Amino acid sequence: MGFFGLFSKEKKESLDKGLEKTKTNLFTRIAKAVVGKSSVDAEVLDNLEEILVSSDVGVNTTLKIIKRLEERVARDKFVSTDELNRLLKEEIEALLAENNTKGSDSWDFNKPEGKPYVIMVVGVNGVGKTTTIGKLAYQFKSAGKKVLLGAADTFRAAAVDQLDIWSKRADVQIIKQAMGSDPASVAFDSVESGLAQNVDFVIIDTAGRLHNKINLMNELSKIKRVVQKVIPDAPHEVLLVLDASTGQNAIEQARQFTKATEVNALALTKLDGTAKGGVVIGISDEFKIPVKYIGVGEKIEDLQLFDKSEFVDSLFGSNNIK
Repeated sequence: MGFFGLFSKEKKESLDKGLEKTKTNLFTRIAKAVVGKSSVDAEVLDNLEEILVSSDVGVNTTLKIIKRLEERVARDKFVSTDELNRLLKEEIEALLAENNTKGSDSWDFNKPEGKPYVIMVVGVNGVGKTTTIGKLAYQFKSAGKKVLLGAADTFRAAAVDQLDIWSKRADVQIIKQAMGSDPASVAFDSVESGLAQNVDFVIIDTAGRLHNKINLMNELSKIKRVVQKVIPDAPHEVLLVLDASTGQNAIEQARQFTKATEVNALALTKLDGTAKGGVVIGISDEFKIPVKYIGVGEKIEDLQLFDKSEFVDSLFGSNNIK
């Protein structure tokens, strides 16, 4: 089996396992909601609405899904509860398709001609930002790409050291300065070095602070400005890392960071440790930003490119409401 263009058996098994808690929680509750019911009626839909909201799909997104299901029930006159699984799956998949959540099956991204593809990574402390950067570096390196990390989170104790450890695990280069250094200076050096060495990817870590939004906004803007002095159209990707296990807090973080900077890609981590995987659907719908990567385990290879069809298939796989 080739590396590119294949959704490997191992990846599928990892995704299935990563979504197990979300799937079990969701379908156990749906099964209880339709006990004694032969058809989908207003009561079933009311129960489903409550289940989706409490599964962190989000209120607005849940209302969209329920409205679509109501329209289908009204159109078809009779919809059995056995069909509810299939209808729900179809509507969630359609919603993800509408929200610019494009799947990719290869880490072989097209980078700008003669320049590195620059990824600026943002997110609050504790969401798995550094780990995600290390796993990204590993995946790109495994795909035969030359990768350089920029340790621009210079304010948090041990942040540079953590990234240094991940650079060694992934066997990629790192640019770093002393703690307390100007983050924009580190970012500038990283992109300049990446350009000079003809690397494929430069991944820049940034400080994860939300308590002072003005300073955060100014800092992220400054990093972008200095990076653009080296490569005018960089960063090509502003990646917001969110912890799926925090549910609605992840949505609030997305709201704050999208105000602070021009986020154009999302990574959802820790899906394997939570029953709140529905937050992927809500975040995609609310912010219309592609979910690009998902973390489904502890191992270095457990960061996956997000594929909406595979995600929905794993979420709904082998579940039948009886």
